Amino acid sequence: MNPMMQEFFRQRLIAWREDLLRESGLTLQNMQTTSIQEADIADRASLESERSLELRTRDRERKLISKIDDALRRIETGEYGYCEDTGEPIGVGRLIARPIATMSIEAQERHERMEKTHRDE
Repeated sequence: MNPMMQEFFRQRLIAWREDLLRESGLTLQNMQTTSIQEADIADRASLESERSLELRTRDRERKLISKIDDALRRIETGEYGYCEDTGEPIGVGRLIARPIATMSIEAQERHERMEKTHRDE
């Protein structure tokens, strides 16, 4: 992968990370300002359900931020864009669709088939 492509993906990953952190901050701010002291029990249950969903979403995004950080480290070390299983280049189309990809499509499919086979046993 040439330096220009590495910089493209680095900038894309950084922007994605900043968006996720900004959304997380907004969620925290919203949770601090929104009162859960609803008089109606149905309204309160609805609000608690929404908060629970929001927190699960933020937890998934926290894990995604960790994967973004890993991808940024791989860019710095020159490992970005190469399949961790085969060592072959990951296609640019796949990296555009999933910038945190660590495996080529073929290796990922193989991994998922093996995972499914072992899970079914």
